[in-house]
Amino acid sequence: MKIFITAKPKSKKVYVKQIDKENFVVAVKEIAEDGKANDAVIRALAEYLQIEPYQLRITSGHNARKKIVEIL
Repeated sequence: MKIFITAKPKSKKVYVKQIDKENFVVAVKEIAEDGKANDAVIRALAEYLQIEPYQLRITSGHNARKKIVEIL
């Protein structure tokens, strides 16, 4: 299953907001440098979905705010 993420790095609060069945907004405190924000997005989304982080993989948008994440 693929879900579409809008990432908000360097946010004051960490949150996950579900827009609809496949679209989410994920805000994290980490900056978008050396993959830190991507790792934080995966951790936050995994916690929200109540699954393990290794079950999520960014398939598109590694260097962009719009990402496609696949649930394995």
